[in-house]
Order: sequence, then C-alpha cells, then structure tokens
Amino acid sequence: MPKFSTPDIRSPLVTALAIGLLPLLAACGGGAKSTASSGSSGDGSSATTTTANGAVQLTVPDGVDEATKQQYIEENAIAVCMKKQGFTYTPYVRTSAAADPLAAVDGEDYARAKQFRQKYGFGYYAGAVYPNDPDVPFSKAAMAKRTSPVDHDEDGLTDAQKKAYDIALSGPPAKSKAEEKPGGCSETGRVAAHGPALSAAAEKNAEKARDDANHANGLALNGDPQLVQLAQQFATCLTGQGIPVSTTQPTGMVDMVRLDISRKLPESFMSMSKETALPLLNKDIDIALKDLDCGKKFRAAYFPKEKAKPYYGEDG
Repeated sequence: MPKFSTPDIRSPLVTALAIGLLPLLAACGGGAKSTASSGSSGDGSSATTTTANGAVQLTVPDGVDEATKQQYIEENAIAVCMKKQGFTYTPYVRTSAAADPLAAVDGEDYARAKQFRQKYGFGYYAGAVYPNDPDVPFSKAAMAKRTSPVDHDEDGLTDAQKKAYDIALSGPPAKSKAEEKPGGCSETGRVAAHGPALSAAAEKNAEKARDDANHANGLALNGDPQLVQLAQQFATCLTGQGIPVSTTQPTGMVDMVRLDISRKLPESFMSMSKETALPLLNKDIDIALKDLDCGKKFRAAYFPKEKAKPYYGEDG
C-alpha cells in the first residue's frame, strides 16, 4: 500500500516550489531491539528496529526537524497498532530532501545553491536536458525517485483479509459522507504524533491563531529596516542586470525571480526534447546566478529572521 507524507507548510518556499510538481516509538508500542535491516525512509537511509510484538519501526535520524520527527512517530505508531491486530504495516517517511527537491536552490546556503544553479539554473529545464539525473527536479529519474514505494503488506491476503486490513488501518467505512471521520490505526498514529483531535470550535480558534501569528510575522519581516534596505539593494541589482522586479517586499523578494519565471513556464517544459530545452536552460542558469549574487546579502539576513518569525504567505 502506498504511503503518503504530510507536507511541511512552514515556509512559503515549500509551497512555492510545489509549482510544476505532481506533493520514535509511540505510546502504544512495546520495547524495541535493534536489527540490521535496511530502512524504509524516503531516501532509504534510516535504520529500523523491531518491537517486542514484531512491528517494524523506523529509527528517527539525528537532526531532523519537529515536523519530520512527528511523521516518524505517526508511521511507527501505525505499524505497532496494525501488528497488534495481526497485520504487517511497513512504516514509510519521505525525508525533507526528497519532499523538497529544490531545497538546494533556494539560496539559504549560498555555496550549495551556487553549485546547483551553475548546472541546473532554477531546475525547470534541467530535467529535459538531464533526464537520468535523480538530483534534477522534474527529470524522469527524479520523478521516479519521488514516487512513494509500494510495499507488499497485503500480498497473499484473501479479499476478506484485505477488507479487514483496510478496516484496521482506516476504520470501518462510514454509512454516509457526513459521518466520515478518521479512524483505525491511522488515527492512532495521528494522535500519537499530534495529540487528540480538537473540537471543531477549538480547531477553528487554533487555525485563527496560526493565521494571526503568520500575518504578524509577515508584517514584522516586511517592516524590518535591515531587510527593507537590503531588499531595495537586491531589487536595484536585479534591475541593473535586466531582470524585472515584481515586488520589493522582503517576504516576496526571497524567491521572486524564480516564482515569476515559474508562472510563465510552457506547459511542455517537463517533456521538451534536449535540443529544445538546452538554450532555455542556459538562459535559466544565467538568470539564476544573477539572482543568487544580487540577493546574497539579503538572503543571509532574511532566512535567520524568517526562522525566528515563520511566515508561509497570506494564502498559506
């Protein structure tokens, strides 16, 4: 059964980069013992353990962010819960690098971004030029790499057993759409990772609080004197290089050039011939490097402040 991960919407970069793309032991677990089996994480690098009742568990890699850690908790809890009901569930977590194939290009890490942009530009046309390169967004190899692996947890089960498996995983089917609600081991996993579901009123209040904090953070970033000054310098540099500037707000400037280009991409950009894509890639490389150098000081100041005041856009 395919596994799907919850996207990270902390930053506008993650949402923006989706343009053109197709996107711990839990409380109910037992004691674990180490095994030498290979991992089931998004990049295949995470080790696994096995609980006392035989459920496979992913080992949380060092240094992952809280959102990724919660995905490990959720998947591991589902596996333990399913095993208790007599079924195998292979936990799967897509790593942040696999979920965000354009992470190298955003400019937060100048050296890493420069290395990427020198060969791939913003990444839009590089897939057609380098179809077999899995590190290139939109390449055939990368698209195959991003496809969630299909496990064999239900192999050999009868139709009746598969039905029981689905009920164990997601709960019994609702009698009507109005009665649909999360259930089964999937809900057990969600609760283990995120806590009990809030009431409708509490969720509405929490959502409003998130939106209010996001809006306030956006105002703070766009009103920061240092960022405003550096954004103006960034814009002046771009204009001098013949690159249009559609906004000078710091929250927009951080990935403005790339997004403006993405909105004008031809529908066939992922399926172009190498000969057609190559001159477009060369132009993309030139613009991407100019954008990177013009915005070097701005991004060096912006990203640390955005981490302190997370902002995911007013439409996030």
